[in-house]
Amino acid sequence: MKKAYEILSHLTSQPQFRLLKKQACYTKFIKLLGAKYQNAIAFVYIKNETLFVAVIHPVFKMELNYNRDLLKSVLTQLNTYVPECSDMKAKEIVVFHSKYYPVEEQKPLLSTVPHYQERSTSNFEIQTSDPTLKKKFEQIQDDIRCNRS
Repeated sequence: MKKAYEILSHLTSQPQFRLLKKQACYTKFIKLLGAKYQNAIAFVYIKNETLFVAVIHPVFKMELNYNRDLLKSVLTQLNTYVPECSDMKAKEIVVFHSKYYPVEEQKPLLSTVPHYQERSTSNFEIQTSDPTLKKKFEQIQDDIRCNRS
Protein backbone atom coordinates (compact mmCIF):
# COMPACT_ATOMS: atom_id res chain seq x y z
CA MET A 1 0.00 0.00 0.00
CA LYS A 2 1.46 3.32 -1.04
CA LYS A 3 1.47 6.28 1.27
CA ALA A 4 -0.09 9.60 0.33
CA TYR A 5 3.33 11.26 0.19
CA GLU A 6 4.55 8.72 -2.39
CA ILE A 7 1.49 9.21 -4.56
CA LEU A 8 1.80 13.01 -4.45
CA SER A 9 5.52 12.96 -5.20
CA HIS A 10 4.85 10.66 -8.16
CA LEU A 11 2.14 13.00 -9.45
CA THR A 12 4.32 16.09 -9.12
CA SER A 13 7.10 14.39 -11.05
CA GLN A 14 4.81 14.05 -14.08
CA PRO A 15 5.33 16.76 -16.72
CA GLN A 16 1.68 17.82 -16.80
CA PHE A 17 1.78 18.57 -13.05
CA ARG A 18 5.03 20.56 -12.95
CA LEU A 19 3.07 23.61 -11.87
CA LEU A 20 2.26 21.80 -8.61
CA LYS A 21 5.97 21.49 -7.90
CA LYS A 22 6.47 25.19 -8.58
CA GLN A 23 3.56 26.06 -6.34
CA ALA A 24 5.01 23.94 -3.54
CA CYS A 25 8.31 25.82 -3.90
CA TYR A 26 6.47 29.15 -3.77
CA THR A 27 4.73 28.18 -0.54
CA LYS A 28 8.05 27.02 0.94
CA PHE A 29 9.54 30.39 0.03
CA ILE A 30 6.71 32.26 1.77
CA LYS A 31 6.97 30.03 4.86
CA LEU A 32 10.68 30.80 5.16
CA LEU A 33 9.88 34.47 5.66
CA GLY A 34 8.77 35.89 8.99
CA ALA A 35 5.18 35.74 10.22
CA LYS A 36 4.63 39.41 9.39
CA TYR A 37 5.65 38.87 5.78
CA GLN A 38 3.68 35.63 5.51
CA ASN A 39 0.49 37.50 6.33
CA ALA A 40 1.40 40.36 4.00
CA ILE A 41 2.14 38.31 0.86
CA ALA A 42 -0.83 37.25 -1.25
CA PHE A 43 1.11 35.18 -3.80
CA VAL A 44 4.48 34.95 -5.56
CA TYR A 45 5.62 33.73 -8.94
CA ILE A 46 8.75 33.80 -11.10
CA LYS A 47 8.71 34.85 -14.73
CA ASN A 48 11.73 35.62 -16.93
CA GLU A 49 14.11 35.42 -13.95
CA THR A 50 12.09 38.02 -12.06
CA LEU A 51 10.44 37.27 -8.74
CA PHE A 52 7.03 38.92 -8.54
CA VAL A 53 5.65 39.35 -5.03
CA ALA A 54 2.03 40.42 -4.62
CA VAL A 55 1.12 42.00 -1.31
CA ILE A 56 -2.28 42.68 0.19
CA HIS A 57 -1.68 46.29 1.27
CA PRO A 58 0.42 49.14 -0.17
CA VAL A 59 2.26 49.64 3.12
CA PHE A 60 3.69 46.14 2.84
CA LYS A 61 4.83 47.01 -0.67
CA MET A 62 6.96 49.84 0.66
CA GLU A 63 8.36 47.69 3.44
CA LEU A 64 9.27 44.79 1.14
CA ASN A 65 10.87 47.20 -1.32
CA TYR A 66 13.24 48.22 1.47
CA ASN A 67 13.91 44.56 2.34
CA ARG A 68 14.63 43.20 -1.14
CA ASP A 69 17.97 41.76 0.05
CA LEU A 70 16.04 39.63 2.57
CA LEU A 71 13.85 38.22 -0.18
CA LYS A 72 16.85 37.57 -2.41
CA SER A 73 18.83 35.84 0.34
CA VAL A 74 15.89 33.62 1.29
CA LEU A 75 15.45 32.68 -2.35
CA THR A 76 19.13 31.76 -2.77
CA GLN A 77 19.06 29.70 0.42
CA LEU A 78 15.97 27.90 -0.85
CA ASN A 79 17.79 27.15 -4.10
CA THR A 80 20.82 25.69 -2.34
CA TYR A 81 19.15 23.67 0.41
CA VAL A 82 16.03 22.34 -1.35
CA PRO A 83 17.01 20.45 -4.52
CA GLU A 84 13.53 20.41 -6.10
CA CYS A 85 13.44 24.22 -5.93
CA SER A 86 16.81 24.69 -7.63
CA ASP A 87 15.19 26.12 -10.78
CA MET A 88 13.73 29.07 -8.81
CA LYS A 89 16.29 31.69 -9.75
CA ALA A 90 15.61 35.39 -9.98
CA LYS A 91 17.84 38.32 -10.79
CA GLU A 92 15.25 40.98 -10.03
CA ILE A 93 12.46 41.34 -7.49
CA VAL A 94 9.27 43.25 -8.19
CA VAL A 95 6.83 43.94 -5.36
CA PHE A 96 3.34 45.07 -6.27
CA HIS A 97 -0.01 45.57 -4.59
CA SER A 98 -2.61 43.06 -5.68
CA LYS A 99 -6.05 44.59 -5.72
CA TYR A 100 -7.51 41.26 -6.77
CA TYR A 101 -6.60 39.53 -3.54
CA PRO A 102 -9.85 38.55 -1.79
CA VAL A 103 -10.28 40.21 1.57
CA GLU A 104 -11.43 37.89 4.32
CA GLU A 105 -14.99 38.67 5.27
CA GLN A 106 -15.86 38.90 8.91
CA LYS A 107 -18.85 36.86 9.89
CA PRO A 108 -21.51 38.78 11.80
CA LEU A 109 -21.90 37.78 15.41
CA LEU A 110 -25.24 36.28 16.28
CA SER A 111 -26.48 37.90 19.45
CA THR A 112 -29.79 36.09 19.60
CA VAL A 113 -30.88 33.95 22.47
CA PRO A 114 -31.09 30.31 21.44
CA HIS A 115 -34.57 28.87 21.52
CA TYR A 116 -34.99 25.21 22.25
CA GLN A 117 -37.90 22.99 21.46
CA GLU A 118 -39.84 21.74 24.48
CA ARG A 119 -39.00 18.10 25.08
CA SER A 120 -41.09 17.39 28.15
CA THR A 121 -44.74 16.41 28.13
CA SER A 122 -47.33 17.60 30.56
CA ASN A 123 -48.37 14.07 31.50
CA PHE A 124 -47.54 13.96 35.17
CA GLU A 125 -49.81 13.33 38.11
CA ILE A 126 -50.33 15.92 40.78
CA GLN A 127 -50.35 14.18 44.15
CA THR A 128 -50.71 16.92 46.69
CA SER A 129 -53.45 18.16 48.95
CA ASP A 130 -52.16 21.74 49.13
CA PRO A 131 -54.31 23.90 46.80
CA THR A 132 -51.57 26.53 46.08
CA LEU A 133 -49.07 23.85 45.18
CA LYS A 134 -51.65 22.08 43.01
CA LYS A 135 -52.41 25.36 41.26
CA LYS A 136 -48.67 25.89 40.55
CA PHE A 137 -48.35 22.39 39.06
CA GLU A 138 -51.35 23.03 36.81
CA GLN A 139 -49.80 26.29 35.70
CA ILE A 140 -46.57 24.43 34.84
CA GLN A 141 -48.59 21.90 32.83
CA ASP A 142 -50.27 24.71 30.90
CA ASP A 143 -46.90 26.35 30.19
CA ILE A 144 -45.51 23.05 28.86
CA ARG A 145 -48.52 22.62 26.57
CA CYS A 146 -48.08 26.14 25.23
CA ASN A 147 -44.38 25.62 24.57
CA ARG A 148 -44.94 22.35 22.71
CA SER A 149 -47.16 23.90 20.09
